[in-house]
Amino acid sequence: QVQLVESGGGLVQAGGSLRLSCAASRSIFSINVMGWYRQAPGKQRELVAAITSGGSTSYPNSVKGRFTISRDNAKNTVYLQMNSLKPEDTAVYYCNAKEYGRNYWGEGTLVTVSS
Repeated sequence: QVQLVESGGGLVQAGGSLRLSCAASRSIFSINVMGWYRQAPGKQRELVAAITSGGSTSYPNSVKGRFTISRDNAKNTVYLQMNSLKPEDTAVYYCNAKEYGRNYWGEGTLVTVSS
């Protein structure tokens, strides 16, 4: 098992930036995929960024070019750098780990983007 703790959320004006962090309770070196999801009120949870153990990344078009995911295996931490934030980016952001067919989730961190 692995516990995930997100941090770095908050209130930011449109056009601003935030960096989210996801600290894992153990080594993430072997974790196949780490990702960030978000869920806005009344909407389904959606993937915003993913990174494999080999460092390959993927993003949906809605955040491509604005969000960057990275992982620091030495610190057991995954980051999400969010730039040029928009009000529609407002959501609770969740960290996710996929390992051996199992999904692990953090409790989320709230990001609010004001217009």
